[in-house]
Amino acid sequence: QVQLVESGGGLVQPGGSLRLSCEASGSIFSINPGGWYRQSPGKVREMVAQITSNGNLNYADSVKERFTISRDNAKNTVYLQMNRLKPEDTAVYYCFLDTSKGRYWGQGTQVTVSS
Repeated sequence: QVQLVESGGGLVQPGGSLRLSCEASGSIFSINPGGWYRQSPGKVREMVAQITSNGNLNYADSVKERFTISRDNAKNTVYLQMNRLKPEDTAVYYCFLDTSKGRYWGQGTQVTVSS
């Protein structure tokens, strides 16, 4: 049974920073692709950042140069460092992990960027 537990969301002013964490149990990020999606009200869920199984990093164009995804294999955790946040980054952020049995999702964490 794979479980993903996210943390780190909250309210931040434009230009601020947040770091999201996603800890996995039951499977491990070091050998499986994983990362983050986000969803705003009325919009489809979109990929934000991901790490492939061989460590390649992919980002949505809208977050390049501002967000950084990383992985701590010892802690079985994936992080999303978000800098220079904008109001349009407001969304529920979901981490995911792809395994041989399918894709697993975290419960989501709210990020709100507002003054």
